[in-house]
Amino acid sequence: MIPIDTVIKPHTLEVTRLFSNLQLDGNKLSHQPGSVLGSTALVAGTTVGAGILALPAVTLPSGVVPSTFLLIAVWIYALVSALLIAEASLNAMRLQGRASVGFLAMVEKTLGFMGARIAGGAYLFLHYALLIAYITQGGEILVSVFAKQLGIHNVIPTWIGTTIFTLLFGGIMYLGKEKFVEKLNSVFVAIVIASFLGLLLLGVGQVKIVQFSFQNWSTLGSAVSVMCVALFYHNIVPVVVTQLEGDTRKIRQSIILGSVIPLIMFLAWNAVILGSVSPDMVRGTVNSGTVFDPLQVLRSGGAGEWLAVLVSIFSEFAIATSFIGFVYGLLDFFQDISIIASPTSSNRLPLYSLVFLPSVSLGIVNPNIFLTALDYVGTFSVSVLGGIIPVLMTWKQRQDLNSISQPLVPGGKVTLIVMIVIALAILLRQILSISG
Repeated sequence: MIPIDTVIKPHTLEVTRLFSNLQLDGNKLSHQPGSVLGSTALVAGTTVGAGILALPAVTLPSGVVPSTFLLIAVWIYALVSALLIAEASLNAMRLQGRASVGFLAMVEKTLGFMGARIAGGAYLFLHYALLIAYITQGGEILVSVFAKQLGIHNVIPTWIGTTIFTLLFGGIMYLGKEKFVEKLNSVFVAIVIASFLGLLLLGVGQVKIVQFSFQNWSTLGSAVSVMCVALFYHNIVPVVVTQLEGDTRKIRQSIILGSVIPLIMFLAWNAVILGSVSPDMVRGTVNSGTVFDPLQVLRSGGAGEWLAVLVSIFSEFAIATSFIGFVYGLLDFFQDISIIASPTSSNRLPLYSLVFLPSVSLGIVNPNIFLTALDYVGTFSVSVLGGIIPVLMTWKQRQDLNSISQPLVPGGKVTLIVMIVIALAILLRQILSISG
């Protein structure tokens, strides 16, 4: 990756490319630009993960129609936030004269040491909390599948499933080479896509039209945090900016298209799953105030055996793909802050232990932490990393760059103020719910 001249359109100061991705091939340099299609797939693949599994449980009390409106609203907020991160990445590249700037490095350069520490803390909390959520839910699904195959119920302790899941998928990552894990992850993604399509085909036949008439708008607030997690892909936005060589038009296209695809999937998933559950269960959940997970009913065969099998397959492999991505995220984080150098045969075990031991320990202590972990992650980490910090960075950079800055989001300071108010409102709601 070699920076070259910045291309600027006359009279507009619009930068079309900040640099070129050049690879040395023998004695020649070849230009290898990223594609809109590839970057779109990266955004979409990052977004579609285990967060989708928690959606039905938190949208069930409100119903299909209200949750559909909220999903679209959260998508708009996440999209604006991602575009602000992209703008901050472009501005950081201009200010530092570099072709690639990591998210935490960008925060430190723009907001200083304290801002970087806050972002780093939120980053750690985000990854650990999600790993805990993934291994507990993944372990629970493994236990339920084994118990069903063996014809036993309520015999296998949940901590066994958590331990097996961590040893299985964590062991693959620890023992396997990076290329092998990459290929295996591609297979997992293909399984996720195939099982998702199968779920939609089978699920449509189970949908009860009367379910769509149920609406309870007053319960929507409790679903915001999990929706934020499900639609969170912001950690790879700087990668997209680098791949597309700072081309603002391509960057905007990739982020919009790459987030629209998961949105459509989430809307379809939400409608099919909620539509497959009895309306009496929905009303009973609202009246009792308990958290009822419709996926558990479907996995147990409440809407047919084949649908149960596909839900289990989709759930387990969606968790596995997310697990792999967030493990790599933590490994990169610890290497970046120089706690442990690049993995070698001598320090590989301490590095992976630093990632897995806290996660599996807390997962064993609280095996029912899946929805709680996603709730706190969505409230604190996503609000900070995907809301407050991008706004503050963009605000400061626009002042530093003046007319050279290229806003990717319209509305100027009004948009920035609205974004930070929404993020603070989400945080305040969570604080009040804890204190109450």
